[in-house]
Amino acid sequence: MATHPSTPHPTGAESTPEPPGSTQPTPTTPGTPTARTTRAHSFNTAAAQYAANRPSYPPALFDAIEALAGHPLPGSRVADIGAGTGIATALLHARGANVIAVEPGDGMAAQFRRTLPGIPVIRGTGDDLPLADASVDLVTYAQAWHWTDPARSVPEVLRVLRPGGALALWWNTDALDVPWIAEAAARTERHFGIDVSAEKRNVNARAADPTGRLDFTRRTVRWSRRVPVDTHLANIGSHSVFLVSDEEHTAAFLAEERQHLLKAFPDGIVEEVYEVILLLAKTPARRIPA
Repeated sequence: MATHPSTPHPTGAESTPEPPGSTQPTPTTPGTPTARTTRAHSFNTAAAQYAANRPSYPPALFDAIEALAGHPLPGSRVADIGAGTGIATALLHARGANVIAVEPGDGMAAQFRRTLPGIPVIRGTGDDLPLADASVDLVTYAQAWHWTDPARSVPEVLRVLRPGGALALWWNTDALDVPWIAEAAARTERHFGIDVSAEKRNVNARAADPTGRLDFTRRTVRWSRRVPVDTHLANIGSHSVFLVSDEEHTAAFLAEERQHLLKAFPDGIVEEVYEVILLLAKTPARRIPA
């Protein structure tokens, strides 16, 4: 989402992010700076809920990143931007990368430090990276690029990447071809007046970089996880559209949703199915003078 320059950048998956760089409001993201700021700050009050219940990412995603970047993660210098509570950061670290996290939110950064005390996290945004020129091999945005302004974040990425480096953006999106997920999405649309399917439409190279300076390759990785109903409800409840809505309105939806889920999954275990959409762009092997 294109944010006002003074707006702190939120992190985390959104059910219907605005197209990166869009200046027009969407049904789920009112176009006023006040509304965007409210959604931005909402994650910090739910950092523990976010960390405990949000989905992770499959190993195949990181295999795809290595293949498209043409560089192994072990030993790579990686900057994970909008790191949130560190879900992606931890996985990059486990793959052998030398990771530094960048996170603007107080609550999210505090949760990150509790979860990953051995990994450095610094405060900053994608539009003004607190990193030196040509200092990293890979810049990653897990669920976070849509909160940046590409007019600012693209030049910043190109500034901090080393020659031959890469930018990787990815989003966990709901697999809407699964009947129960499509039905749940329709209920969410009716209750909150949002367009769930807009998520995948908005994840594309033109939206990610309207200037066309980056040449993105797209990959989709399908995966699933099985979680208790309560975990699933806490996961969806940690999205900003839920966090900023009236508490009674949200509680009513989640109570009704529980009944629908228990009909679909009588044993109380929900199989969430995701498609991770990955966009990766490489920089030239040598720097071109400005």
